[in-house]
Amino acid sequence: MQQALELINELYEQWKGRKAASVEILPKSGSERRYFRVHEQEGGSIIATLGANVQENETFIYFSRHFKNIGLPVPEILITSEDGTIYLQQDFGNISLLNHLEKESFSDHVYELFKKSLHELARLQVKAHEDLDYEYCLTNKEFGKEAIMADLLYFKYYFLDALRRPYDKQKLLNDFEALSNYLAHTEFKYYMFRDFQSRNIMVTPDDEVFFIDYQGGMQGAPQYDVASMLWQARANLPDKWKEKLLEDYMDEFSKQINQPLNKTMFRIQYNGYVLIRLLQVLGAYGFRGLFERKAQFLTSIPLALKNLKWFIENQSLGIIVPEFMRVLQLCVSNEVIEQFTPLQATEATPLVVKIQSFSYKKGCPADDSGNGGGFVFDCRGILNPGRIDEYKTQHGRNKPVMDFLEQQSRMSDFLNSVFDIVDLSVEEYIRRGFASLMISFGCTGGQHRSVYAADALARHLKNKFKVKIELKHLVQEEKNWENPLHVKNATN
Repeated sequence: MQQALELINELYEQWKGRKAASVEILPKSGSERRYFRVHEQEGGSIIATLGANVQENETFIYFSRHFKNIGLPVPEILITSEDGTIYLQQDFGNISLLNHLEKESFSDHVYELFKKSLHELARLQVKAHEDLDYEYCLTNKEFGKEAIMADLLYFKYYFLDALRRPYDKQKLLNDFEALSNYLAHTEFKYYMFRDFQSRNIMVTPDDEVFFIDYQGGMQGAPQYDVASMLWQARANLPDKWKEKLLEDYMDEFSKQINQPLNKTMFRIQYNGYVLIRLLQVLGAYGFRGLFERKAQFLTSIPLALKNLKWFIENQSLGIIVPEFMRVLQLCVSNEVIEQFTPLQATEATPLVVKIQSFSYKKGCPADDSGNGGGFVFDCRGILNPGRIDEYKTQHGRNKPVMDFLEQQSRMSDFLNSVFDIVDLSVEEYIRRGFASLMISFGCTGGQHRSVYAADALARHLKNKFKVKIELKHLVQEEKNWENPLHVKNATN
């Protein structure tokens, strides 16, 4: 990582003619690309992207420059490294449309931001298509039969097959073939963003919207992008919003293509792409959650299944695919949804999970509940940031230490295993009405690794089970550091 920071500083100096004030490592996303915020001496900032996939970088850079030249809301590319692995781009800040939704819920302001984003999407789809060289696309130049089949198979391999439920594989493949042929014959084909969702829409303080992460784009049906946004599982938009926003988008799209729109036909094709998108997302959640064992993706599966359940109960595809529909009914059965839905605590649930970090030099903490101490996890097998001079006076909530543990140690692997073990007990304790579970994380000094791990488990259990948490960092309390790190008697 140090070498990456040096290369980014060199590239910035080459572009700007002077050194940057500082370079901040941004949280890792779902892809292999890494992002950095470069703070400039005169104020302001830009984004640096580091990616080993040069073809992917070249595609994003080409798309960005083409879109920017025709006035579309995308970042300006400032400079690229000679080897194509690093580029600097305009920074739109930290706030996405998803952040607004999570903060304000379904407010009028958020609705207007979704509406504005869809208007800009229609403009992007039509204008970007003009003179665009689709040879730069990463995989297929067109979202046609092959790409649709790939999404269906992605769902099959990474979600459906992981359920280990019986179905007729050949009949399902035949239905996939029929559905792919049906959806490939769409009335309109323009630039398709491919991953148009609220997380990829940045909102500036003056409520302007800008798009990022469109390197997977290709030529295809405009309905796919609308389906991606309106049916994003994490957004969980109300049905009335979906209907009104779709209607408004169709009006704007009609203006952009300068011709009347057959809304009935557009909706029929839209429904097909809603289904494809829902299945593609389930495949992605299955891959990231069930195979890569990333807990945050597992928690999104129930929402995605409920979206799918509502869709197949209320919408028509316009094509007969019996084995496919039987498989979908299997996926949205109560048994499968319950399989992925964690048991959650209520106000009446007596369980309090007591999580703490400690130093092995001072000994394991005592259990005052009389239940025997619960779990004790030893973090000393994780690479120790305390051995590095710049981190010695910091702790596990300081961002440089957190970055070190996330990027240069096996902390994430360790925590995934911890989550698996603890989740079993927490769910059972909630079910059986137990009142107390104690979980302790120890490291050499109780300052870095154990603090980070305890915080991570507290967040995980709170998000997944809504359980009451008491979080203590024993060494930090003893030192009485500024910005106290413990939270006592959390009630929700």
